[in-house]
Amino acid sequence: LFNLTKYDDVRKYVIARTFTNKKGKTVRKAPKIQRLVTPLTLQRKRARKAAKMNSVLRNKEEAAAYKKVVAQRLAEQKEARRSLISK
Repeated sequence: LFNLTKYDDVRKYVIARTFTNKKGKTVRKAPKIQRLVTPLTLQRKRARKAAKMNSVLRNKEEAAAYKKVVAQRLAEQKEARRSLISK
């Protein structure tokens, strides 16, 4: 939009209006600058993404462990039924 680089000061390019107030001073009114991409916001974004990925990996590992336990218990139950029938 304004062809800015990451080193430009964003506050200089805000669309503002100038007017004279009741005391006769010229005043510049501009909206607040929100969602400014700073190193801190990028750091937080990286942390959120890393936490999400860790959660996904942990869930996969826990699901695999659970499947293993369930399969083992089923095998034990089958073995117990076989031993009861063979007696």
